[in-house]
Amino acid sequence: MTTAILGGGLSGLTLARLLHERGDEVVVLEAEERYGGLCRSRTDKGYTFDIGGSHIVFSRDKEVLSFMEKMIEGNEQRNNRNTKIFYKGRYVKYPFENGLFDLSPEDRFFCISEFVKTLIAVEKGGVKAPENFREWIYYTFGKGIAECYMVPYNEKIWKYPTDKMSLHWVDGRIPRPPVDDVIKSAVGIATEGYTHQSVFSYPLDGGIEALVRAIARPIEPFIRTNFRITSVSRKGDRWQIGNGAETIEADRIISTIPVQHLLAALPGVPADVRAACDALVYNSLVCVNVGITGSLPDYSWLYIPDPALGKTNRVSCPSQYSRHVAPPGHSAILAEITHQPGDAVSRMSDAELVDEVTGTLAAMGLATPDKISYTSVVRQPFAYVVYDIRYQENIKVVKDYCTSAGIPLVGRFSEFEYLNMDGCIRSVLDFVRQYPA
Repeated sequence: MTTAILGGGLSGLTLARLLHERGDEVVVLEAEERYGGLCRSRTDKGYTFDIGGSHIVFSRDKEVLSFMEKMIEGNEQRNNRNTKIFYKGRYVKYPFENGLFDLSPEDRFFCISEFVKTLIAVEKGGVKAPENFREWIYYTFGKGIAECYMVPYNEKIWKYPTDKMSLHWVDGRIPRPPVDDVIKSAVGIATEGYTHQSVFSYPLDGGIEALVRAIARPIEPFIRTNFRITSVSRKGDRWQIGNGAETIEADRIISTIPVQHLLAALPGVPADVRAACDALVYNSLVCVNVGITGSLPDYSWLYIPDPALGKTNRVSCPSQYSRHVAPPGHSAILAEITHQPGDAVSRMSDAELVDEVTGTLAAMGLATPDKISYTSVVRQPFAYVVYDIRYQENIKVVKDYCTSAGIPLVGRFSEFEYLNMDGCIRSVLDFVRQYPA
């Protein structure tokens, strides 16, 4: 019995490996010339950059973390996180509520005062339960932290009004900060947030693609690249998957490709299902890769909430993750710009995007133009799932239809969930355990 896995990204490859290890016959169908999806990396002129934004190996899920670390064992560099938020010209410790002492006295007072006022009001029942993401931010952090950082940064990365976003997804992803930690941080006592990523790993050679290469090694003979799926249909008890020139048959299929691509390949999809799929909101991503001569401050990555500093929402420093991703005497910076498909950013040329980013880096004091030795631009049409208010309603329609059609959905843009790498692997592990042999 053959199982066809649509898509050869992290989820598809992990799925194929686990099914293969238990004895299933699998074939992976990948549209691009190289498998790996958003976890591919590119090496050029001595620099290695991840093409889907900055990735690191970390997780609070011990089983998943063990799996990832085993894949890169012998090819890893372990790092202590040193992450900042660039706020009003200051490098503020991340997460913001753990770095209040780095603010000006006025902003520090604003944040701690509003946090305490809100905490008291919530405990007394004086604040109504939040109904959207923006209300949840104010409810959880208070007006100061909300307006100084949380709202502007989230609207910059999601490119969507926070009051039009659902709050269902934040539970467990954005924890409520302990009151003691917030007060300590305001008076200068060091505290740490998001401790599960305070120490992280990264492949020493090959970028994050080294992880997916290791996962794929046992199943490489069963991976078909350059197979862009254009049709998926049933013929009797077999599936037929075509790319316009060739048709592959399989007994079962599992989709890890974006649901938009899957539904486009299926015949006879009802209008209401197509409408629900079309209404799903997501962001695209531009990665601007910059090589510089000399060293960088010892930062892991930086968040940039201020729209006046340009379109970049996050800057990562891959040469801090691995000493092998930049030529000797050089350093690497990866700037990320999220955007909506078809917007003004999508129409900017590579040269305009490089100018945009290098201007931001200069304003932040990270890299002056005379230090820049390399640039390149990579665009990803699918990057982040956006949880708009109608998300749960629309994704249920889509998932119910795919389930009724006998097509399981696994992975970030197939399930249409905001899953990090560890979340994708957890999704696969759970799926395989209940999937019949």
